[in-house]
Amino acid sequence: MHGDKETIEQLSTIQDFMDWGARKLGSADLFYGHGTDNALDEATYLILHTLNLSHDLAPEDLQADLPENDKQAILQVLEQRIIEQKPAAYLTNEAWFSGLSFYVDERVLIPRSPIAELIEERFSPWVKEGRVNRILDLCTGSGCIAIASAYAFPEAVVDAVDLSDDALQVARINIERHEMNDRVFPVKSDLFSNLSGQTYNIIVSNPPYVSKQEMEQLPREYMHEPAFGLESGKEGLDATITILRQSAAFLEPNGILVVEVGNSEDALVERFPEIPFMWLEFERGGHGVFLLTAEQLNEYGGMLASGN
Repeated sequence: MHGDKETIEQLSTIQDFMDWGARKLGSADLFYGHGTDNALDEATYLILHTLNLSHDLAPEDLQADLPENDKQAILQVLEQRIIEQKPAAYLTNEAWFSGLSFYVDERVLIPRSPIAELIEERFSPWVKEGRVNRILDLCTGSGCIAIASAYAFPEAVVDAVDLSDDALQVARINIERHEMNDRVFPVKSDLFSNLSGQTYNIIVSNPPYVSKQEMEQLPREYMHEPAFGLESGKEGLDATITILRQSAAFLEPNGILVVEVGNSEDALVERFPEIPFMWLEFERGGHGVFLLTAEQLNEYGGMLASGN
């Protein structure tokens, strides 16, 4: 970046820096998978956030000349993105999920689950909206799924469960920000271990599901995320199998279980070939999310318990 001094001196407007920033990021060894999928969108996000500007600026606003201090701030954040290969959300301490803004830092994974679409659709047609009173978000991390679910079901209370004290601290920040203290409750628990006697209409989880082999191949950006939020045994299924085996006891009779397993989908189907997983499709992309009903979990409980 410092070697570009003469070039930088010729940049003056927001648009100039967006174009230049996209070229710099595009020529660097970066991976996009935490909110954007290309260099231009990444540069735009970082620059507008640094300038504290909205993303719906009019085209003429992008022609505004920048003062020197703003130029230096932009250079600093772009340089940090390139040198540290840190995801943009950790540089801005902000991530978006289901149209909502959340505080994030390196204590939690960056929200990016396709489950957001299900929440926006209120898990239709698998539950009746007026009958959802209690929701459980297992492995809540930043609390984004729990909080978005509370918005989607205004009459429901949500337990936001995580084993990590660090993650629960971040979840509490977001619960406060969204003024959900009376409806979203952070709970420290190793999956269901501290939830004895509780039942829910919806159990939703984005647990750790990355296999040992996949962990070794992840781009450097993912190394900034907490490993315990990603890796889950050799096949990436350790947490998911526990959820499958125990969730029936915590679901109401007409309840549903929704779990994201990402690239471990094939391994799960191979492990439990008789289980009728419903693999959901998403308009905005994403895969590896299954749904099972309480009835199915009870019916196939024996197979789940005996599966190796």
